Amino acid sequence: MQTWMISGISSGLGRILTEKLLTRGDNVVGLTRDLRKTHELKERYPEQFYLIEVDLRDTLAVSNAVDEAFRFSGRIDRIVSNAGYGVFGAAEETDDRHLRDIIDTNLIGSIVLIRSSLPHLRRQGGGRVIQISSEGGQIAYPGFSLYHASKWGIEGFIESVAQEVSPFGIDFVIVEPGPARTDFGHALVRPEPLPDYEGTASAQIRKSLDSGGWVIKGDPVRMVDAMLNVADQQSPPLRLILGADAHASVRHALKSRLALLDEQQRVAAGADFSQEELDAFAD
Repeated sequence: MQTWMISGISSGLGRILTEKLLTRGDNVVGLTRDLRKTHELKERYPEQFYLIEVDLRDTLAVSNAVDEAFRFSGRIDRIVSNAGYGVFGAAEETDDRHLRDIIDTNLIGSIVLIRSSLPHLRRQGGGRVIQISSEGGQIAYPGFSLYHASKWGIEGFIESVAQEVSPFGIDFVIVEPGPARTDFGHALVRPEPLPDYEGTASAQIRKSLDSGGWVIKGDPVRMVDAMLNVADQQSPPLRLILGADAHASVRHALKSRLALLDEQQRVAAGADFSQEELDAFAD
């Protein structure tokens, strides 16, 4: 039996994960903005399920919630940073409130959740942090610029922190699901489109979303099963990509970037001091 702390448990992957963990007998500390949405689970699992109401945009509240979770549980084996916020619209169509909400939730909130957990994980001798990112942490679709900014940002943060805390027995898994049949698409905040963008790539994706032309293949239940399998591994991969389309898209993006990088090898080397110049500096 393990103890988990999970943010964003009211819907989507977080809700499915929470239900599966409680069913198998694990303990869950759930962080949520709305306790009412998890009332039924609390009634079914009163001894295993502990709830803390918190908005990830409130950094002090997040830190306090983490402290409360460890104070209540004593030890937490797995932390899942899952809460997320989505905005769809060309960058010019969004405003400062959209920017602030998505960065505060997806990036700053996740960073504070993880950073606040590290002292507790060190003291208990280790643990595992699972960050729910997206295929959008490595690729980019038009119309999702703010979302991608948050996901690329949190992945860079984790790549660095994972190296910092590995001596303490703390490891990380970045989960990168492709589109899944959750309510995420319906919950997207969608600013008013600008007529100037009619016919552009972001407008075409908007039409595809509205018409149902974007076929969503991802099964959220199977995705959670894959997450659980990796979460229980002794030495999990840093990244877990979920969905055949997501795998293909990320692979294509990485190959394209690598090809571009290789083309620039001579230009990159030409920006350095020569060995003779470096030797002269040393003299």
